[in-house]
Amino acid sequence: MFSAQGPSLRELAVQALSSVERGYDLLAPKFDHTPFRTPDGILDAATDALRPLGPFEQGLDVCCGTGAGMRTLEPLCQGGITGVDFSAGMLAQAREAHPDAEWVRADVRALPFADAFDLAVTFGALGHLLPAERPALFAGVYRALRPGGLFAFPIGAPPPVSSGLYWALLGFDLVMRMRNAVWRPPFVMYYRTCPLHAVRNDLTAAGFSVATAPMTSLGRRQDGSPRYRLVLARKPGEHM
Repeated sequence: MFSAQGPSLRELAVQALSSVERGYDLLAPKFDHTPFRTPDGILDAATDALRPLGPFEQGLDVCCGTGAGMRTLEPLCQGGITGVDFSAGMLAQAREAHPDAEWVRADVRALPFADAFDLAVTFGALGHLLPAERPALFAGVYRALRPGGLFAFPIGAPPPVSSGLYWALLGFDLVMRMRNAVWRPPFVMYYRTCPLHAVRNDLTAAGFSVATAPMTSLGRRQDGSPRYRLVLARKPGEHM
């Protein structure tokens, strides 16, 4: 799962016992050599699904980490692109990799933007928010977008109960809940708290109109349904 350039077991243990912010500050220099970084295949599939909906001007990567989402924003946005994250360590890596982008340190539950972007994306970050915190994120993205702007992110289909992945994700979430029950500060990272129906309801409550697009290049499940969908949340108004 980890390359030779990735973190050691000790480094992962220290991260797991830290806060989310401090943990990612520590992990940042080696983050791109871990399986936690969004794979290029998912980024490219998102780019392909969004391309017919553009072109876009200003783009925003929410919870940008080391800047992997620039792979999607750069070919789609004709204007500037911005990444926002609360980890100074992750932003330092992103700034080094993409010096032409704008990087902002902020809590995504209180985004400091208004009517500034035409496209916002996020990859692999919703599990860092408790379900009760999602409305604040979605409201902030809504404010950050111009009328007609689009918020997009991939979401995976739940694995079948008979699969090893189902039990691995369930086990991880249970371990994290036990860890957070007995250790402070908490480290919020859960894989099973963002089902599509709940995310759709929260986006709708924030004012978005919500659709999804199948990411067929990422494969299909045995019943023929796509393994991943791209959530497309549109802010009402005319896209300029």
